[in-house]
This record gives sequence, structure tokens and C-alpha cells, in this order.
Amino acid sequence: MFGKVLIANRGEIAIRIARACRELGIKTVAVYSTEDRDSAIRGYADEAVHIGPGPAKRSYLNMAAIIEAARQTRADAIHPGYGFLSEDPDFAEVCQANDMVFIGPPAEVISQLGEKSAARMVMAGTGLPVLPGSRHPMRSPEEACVIADETGFPVIIKAVAGGGGRGMRVVYDRRDFLRDYRSTAAEARALFGDSRVYLERYLPSARHVEVQVLGDAHGNAIHLGLRDCSVQRRHQKLVEESPAPSLPADIARRMGEDAVAGAKACGYVGAGTFEFLLDPDNDYFFIEANCRIQVEHPVTEMVTGIDLVQEQLKIAAGHRLGLRQQDVASRGAALECRINMENPDRSFAPCPGRIDSLALPAGPFVRVDTHGYAGYRMPAIYDSLLAKVITWAPTRDDAIARMERALSEFEISGPGISTTARFLGRVLAAEEFRAARHDTGLVPRLLGTSAAGRPAAA
Repeated sequence: MFGKVLIANRGEIAIRIARACRELGIKTVAVYSTEDRDSAIRGYADEAVHIGPGPAKRSYLNMAAIIEAARQTRADAIHPGYGFLSEDPDFAEVCQANDMVFIGPPAEVISQLGEKSAARMVMAGTGLPVLPGSRHPMRSPEEACVIADETGFPVIIKAVAGGGGRGMRVVYDRRDFLRDYRSTAAEARALFGDSRVYLERYLPSARHVEVQVLGDAHGNAIHLGLRDCSVQRRHQKLVEESPAPSLPADIARRMGEDAVAGAKACGYVGAGTFEFLLDPDNDYFFIEANCRIQVEHPVTEMVTGIDLVQEQLKIAAGHRLGLRQQDVASRGAALECRINMENPDRSFAPCPGRIDSLALPAGPFVRVDTHGYAGYRMPAIYDSLLAKVITWAPTRDDAIARMERALSEFEISGPGISTTARFLGRVLAAEEFRAARHDTGLVPRLLGTSAAGRPAAA
């Protein structure tokens, strides 16, 4: 096992990784920007290194600074968490070139799956169903129009290098297509440095279900069940749960088997997620693979009892999977609510600032992953995620009730501060969510908007 791991990330995931390392007896190195000088991970990790000013391009995306911090502290491996450099094949290669283990898939696998349109074709070649759409990135607006007409409206335009719900637009009418195509390409260039986009048929009444996989460097791969991530706003997940409710057992079994087949076909190593959309008839379609730990990984941990970050560390250290598929058992139900420092009454505008007081939920089978504390100043230039509240219970209804109780205990104060906790309570109370009849349109329906965030037609 590694002697020391550098955590190339910030926020709650940095602390989550450090905790897993501590339980395995691994020393940790935190990195931080000037903007994060009072971050909780600085005090929790064994060492901390300043890597640059606030903007991510000059700190958390600065490969040279991160590698130098790892050299200075004699780290054996680098854990990228999620976001930032976690799915950058160049960073994986840079780690290897500097004799440091990148805790994630090999660079070639990240390259293969990181380009979303290419991943669709790779998975289609292994037999996984994919949505109708383009077989490659669009070469011109004119070509995109032709393929959109062939696919049929509505379509969704997606950035090839996209992720985290960013760089995509739903187009319902051909008259809007060229405008939205150009806007998405421009947004993709600004966000990811890559303007290429591709098209898929858009399913207005779809469920978003993903499969958690683990693979080792010895050709073994398993899945750890399914998660439902259908509660979304503008393609950003808000509530996740495991197992996926109201899904026929044979469909869940086939999805798990297909995800494992896809992982084996591309030589996947580490923890990853294969994401699918299901239509109202429970026909499912592969949409993308995420080559990293997911924000929502705790719900899988709660129902399986398996520490996914520790599994990542063991696999990266060369260990064989210690589990077979028949060893994985799911028990009960778990939910996760993402608490963002945003104001739902002001179109979910971020409201960073100083936290004067913070009271977190507690009690039986309640877990809170956060980097917040009283006195902490939430930076304005990073993601607004403050905490993840996770609950477990023997049944889904009981897990929801426990989550409602937990959210009622979440209290925060500070100048101009607001969170999404109360709004999430509204989601949990929705009749279609309670009955597990919800889809990706639930939040837009609650808000009276379209999936694109515009006011819904009367």
C-alpha cells in the first residue's frame, strides 16, 4: 500500500479521500489555493502545500504545481477526486512520467471514454444500446442540422469534453437549432477548451440511472448496483438514491451486466460509473462513462457496506479485487441530498460568504460529508456544493422520512447566505417522487420551467 497520497482536489471530496487514507494508515498531503487558505482539509491532512492563486487554472488545474507539491512531500500517488484533473488523460500520463501513481484508470482508457461521442461508439461495439444521434463530433452547423433532422426533435446537443451537467442544451424546435448549436459550441470552448459537440435524441420523460463498477489491473470487474439520479436541475443532479426504485429486477440485472461488459471491453481499472437513460417502457440506453469517483458514491457505500475510495486506493496499488460479483449484496435504501450554497428564490444564484453558524444533521444512519464549519468563508470562484446529507433505512419510505428529518436539522447562518436544503425538502414531498414515478423532468415541473430553464408554456 502507498505510504503517502497527495489529494489534488478541494472541498468535501478532499476530506473524504483523506479519511479513507487515514483508516488505511496512509499519510496525506493536501493542496490549496490562496482562496482556500482557511479550508478544512489543511488542518485534517498530514501536510499541506500552497499551489497558487485562486483561479483553478493557476492552482487546481496547474499540473506542474501539483506534481512539484508531490515531489516536495515525497508522495507515492495522487488522488484527483472528481472534477478538475480527475478525467484528464494528460495528467494521468504526467503522473506516470514522474513515477507517481495516478489513482484512476490508465490514460488511454480515460481518452477513450472521456470523449463522449467516441465512448458511445465504443460501447455500441460491445453490444450496449445507445440513443440515435451522431456517430462522431459535428464538423459543421450544416452537418449538425442534417443529423438533427434524421434523429428527430427534440435533440440534446452535448460537449464532447463535457461533464458535471455543463455544456449541453435541449432543442425542441428546428427553428432554434442553429442558435443553440452555436451557443453550446461556444460554451464548450469556454468551459472545456474544446468546442466540439455531438447530438443525441432527447428523451423528455427519461430516468437517469447509473451503474457503479470496479475493475482491477488483472482483468477483473464487478458492479455494485444501480443509482437513480433523475432529480436534476439543468442536468445537475440534486438527489440520488440506491437502489434505483421501481425498476424491474431483470432490467437492473441486465444493466449491471452490460456495464461490467463495457468496463471489461475497455480495460477499465478503478472505480467508475456507466450512465444510462431509461424511457417509460424501461428500454435503456448508454449515454456516458465517468472515469472517477462520483459525487453520489456514498449511497452505494451505504447499501453495500463497501468503501469505494479505499477500493480505489487498493486497486491503484496493484491489488486484485477482493470481491466477486456474488459477494456484493445490497441492503435497504439510501438517499443523498446535495446542499448547495444557492438561493432557490433567486433562480438558484450562488450566495457564497462567511458562515457564522452551522448545525449539521445527526442521529442513526445519517451521514454528512462537508468541508464547511462555523467561521469558514465559502469562496465565490468554486463550486457551490457545501455538504452532502446521506441517509439509510431498511425501506425507501423510511430513508425518505429520515432524510426529511435530517434536512430539518440543517441550520446555517451568515450574511446573505442561503442553501438549497428547504427546496430539497419540497422535492422529497412531491407525490411522484414519493411514488417513485419521477423522471428528469420532476424539478422543472416543480419550478414551472422547461428542461432548458425557460418558463414552461401555458
